[in-house]
Amino acid sequence: MNKAQLIDAVAEKLEVSRRAAGEAVDAVLDGITGAVVAGEKVSLTGFGTFESAKRPARIARNPRTGEQVKVAAATVPKFRAGQAFKDEVNGAKKSAKGAAAKKTAAKRTGAAAAKKTATASRATAAPARATAAKKAAPAKKAAVRKTTATKAAATTRGATAKKAAVTKAAAKSTAKKTVTKKAAARPVSRKTAAVAPATKTAVKKTAAKKATAKKTTAKKR
Repeated sequence: MNKAQLIDAVAEKLEVSRRAAGEAVDAVLDGITGAVVAGEKVSLTGFGTFESAKRPARIARNPRTGEQVKVAAATVPKFRAGQAFKDEVNGAKKSAKGAAAKKTAAKRTGAAAAKKTATASRATAAPARATAAKKAAPAKKAAVRKTTATKAAATTRGATAKKAAVTKAAAKSTAKKTVTKKAAARPVSRKTAAVAPATKTAVKKTAAKKATAKKTTAKKR
């Protein structure tokens, strides 16, 4: 792949025009080149590191003629590939991606199965709940009726008990009044009984006086 092909790939990937993709590629390359020329290190995580290295003077050999050639000291650019880039080239990352994709697919399948199972269980539980509610409704009504009847019976009993208590109280009051009247009448009878002997005594005395008077009158004659 050359620069033109790289620009075409970027334009297709980003869905932009070829001109915009070319400007983006040029901007990236110019930024890396300027940093390395300035002696800086450009580190792209996962891809690699661009930096400059100093090469000392050395003697090389011309491969055509075999003559020795002196090579002067120089500063050369250096690129060190990152681990992710190495794994990608080696194929390890592809297999890791495949395994991750398989795990994700398995999780999605499991989640879908769990949703289906939950939906089926809900659909099965809905009629059972409706049936239980229908069965429970008559029982609740009967319980309410029994409770109402019990309350009514209790109310009736309470009213009867109150009436009986009122009747007993009235009877007691009447009995008390009768006893009071009798108690009030008893002293009168006693007084009458006490007066009766006194009256008899007075009558006897009056009769004796009359008899004495008669006898005295008879003697005088």
